[in-house]
Amino acid sequence: MPYRAPVGDFRFLMDHVVGFADVAGTDQFSEATPDMVDAILTEAAKMCEEVLAPLNRNGDLHPAHLENGVVRTSPGFADGYAAIAEGGWIGMSAMPENGGMGLPMALTTAVNEMMASACLSLQLNPLMTQGQIEALEHHASDAIKELYLPKLISGEWCGTMNLTEPQAGSDVGALRSKAEPNGDGSFAISGQKIYISWGDNDFTENVCHLVLARLPDGVPGTKGISLFMVPKYIPDTDGTLGKKNDLRVVSLEHKMGLHGSPTAVMEYSGATGWLVGPEHGGMAAMFTMMNNARLGVGVQGIGAAEGALQHALTYAQDRKQGKAPGTGTIIEHADVRRMLTTMKADIYAARAIALMNAVAIDMATATDDAAWKARAAFLTPIGKAFGTDVGIEASSTGVQVHGGMGFIEETGAAQYSRDVRVTAIYEGTNGIQAMDLVARKLMDGGEAAFRLLDEIEQGAEAAKATQPELAGAVWDAAESLRETTEWLVAQTDLNNRFAGAVPYLRAFARVLGGHVHLTSAMAGDEARLKLATFYIKRLLPEHTGLLAHVREGADDLMAITIDELAA
Repeated sequence: MPYRAPVGDFRFLMDHVVGFADVAGTDQFSEATPDMVDAILTEAAKMCEEVLAPLNRNGDLHPAHLENGVVRTSPGFADGYAAIAEGGWIGMSAMPENGGMGLPMALTTAVNEMMASACLSLQLNPLMTQGQIEALEHHASDAIKELYLPKLISGEWCGTMNLTEPQAGSDVGALRSKAEPNGDGSFAISGQKIYISWGDNDFTENVCHLVLARLPDGVPGTKGISLFMVPKYIPDTDGTLGKKNDLRVVSLEHKMGLHGSPTAVMEYSGATGWLVGPEHGGMAAMFTMMNNARLGVGVQGIGAAEGALQHALTYAQDRKQGKAPGTGTIIEHADVRRMLTTMKADIYAARAIALMNAVAIDMATATDDAAWKARAAFLTPIGKAFGTDVGIEASSTGVQVHGGMGFIEETGAAQYSRDVRVTAIYEGTNGIQAMDLVARKLMDGGEAAFRLLDEIEQGAEAAKATQPELAGAVWDAAESLRETTEWLVAQTDLNNRFAGAVPYLRAFARVLGGHVHLTSAMAGDEARLKLATFYIKRLLPEHTGLLAHVREGADDLMAITIDELAA
């Protein structure tokens, strides 16, 4: 099925909803003029529609595989990757001094969503590289920056992150990988890492692994972990590739989805690596990459949801079943219309939240303002979790719209559901995102949260003159969320926060969604008003039950014993 990039939505959100004009008004991003934004979105859309989208099914039907120790990628993926690299899309937000475009993260976010809709398995490769680029820009030595960044930005080389081990998943501090000094400034890295997305390929000259390992004097836990650059091929100082490093792909995982993306078990046997950041400071450096990737993964969820919506909409406009009026197709049935409209309304809300997050990152970068940094940090777990939840829910609904044919693989509906499912798990599970939101992100006493709520209520106040019912619903929801946030901040027992963390994050996303829909209705046409009305009247009320869940705390939850659960 042809993919059509939602360029109109991106332009509208940037112009009227998420404050992109503030970004373009800074000295750092002054070149992001409306004409440039239009050109970038148009060219990226063309690549995604014409080059990447036709590869999506290939990746599912002809998975990456390991052949005599060499990873063979899906048919056409090499050409698709070349189009991404040659277009400069990998280094959009990278620093110009290293060959990047220096463009706002908001633009990169929009392009990444389009690529994810078109071919999620392939898009995961440049997403990993973008995160590595940012980590190196902030933490690597000048020598490593000069050697690696130009090649990563050009796409000649690509990057991965290596955190997880068989016994160390979310508990990264339990890792066993070791780093021994070689005496020449390099280190010998030994250990096994699992779940390494795009751990190898057959179309880039080099694969650059950022690997967490522990030095001999590293203390137990995360405070004793260091980060190392460990390339597949060891480069000379001029970038010429030398001998192969002592690392290998042991196997590729057989997965539920993302078949075109090779997920590797990596073995390091005294491989040569170089320190990135200070000794024992690996987690800080890796978190730079992970925070970049968390926004990117949220956008993957939105991209998959958009693909699933377009797929389902096409089917619903063609399938004739039952006594439907009008066109006679199933889209005329009220329940099918409900499913499709829910998908569209949720995708729009998630897309806006992701762009709000990206704008906050851009403003923090351009101004170094603490309030913008706090806003970006607060929105990151919401953007990641809500974006991926919407991806899972919308793709599942897309299967439902297809009816029995949705369960038949030849329609392609199920691929979106299978591919997107992992996004709620990797780069920090959505439960961990929620726990981060109610713990670390509320350490400021809720200040960042309350600033957002102030903006939502101010927007609702301004809208009351022309849309009193919709504005009142959004204002009331924000006030309820404010009261629950105050309750959470007052909880000294973190378990009381954690018990309701997931519903709290979802409620915050719901209220933010009401805000962006209301803002869009005020600035847009009749169609945007209709979509906002659907969201605010039918989806926003979900926040009431979610907040009730939050304020129950942990006592009744933890009172249910393990034996009772197993009975």
